[in-house]
Amino acid sequence: MYMNIFAAAVPNANREAYIDHCTMFGDIITAHGCLRYVECWAKDVPDGEVTSFIKAVKAGDDESVVVGWGEWPDKATCDAAMEKVMADDRMQALTMPFDGKRLIYGGFDVILNREG
Repeated sequence: MYMNIFAAAVPNANREAYIDHCTMFGDIITAHGCLRYVECWAKDVPDGEVTSFIKAVKAGDDESVVVGWGEWPDKATCDAAMEKVMADDRMQALTMPFDGKRLIYGGFDVILNREG
């Protein structure tokens, strides 16, 4: 299993626009092979002294932190699918309701997957 994980700061006033953005992106990415796509809006995210989600994305007082992930069978599948995702005509209709310069993301190999 391979995961794309990301975090960003979204203006609170853009919450509905962000949900619309995520919904459309989720439709696109799952159509190209993503097994599961999840988005989360911060509810209890404390600001730490040294580091925190808030500091990582430089969230302002009028912004909330969002995190999300896409689950893939493996990195090769993800890489091939993302090329198709970026070429998908529906991507042209997406506008980012947040500052993409403060988006952090990366790809991770799953080393433990326990379900209850």
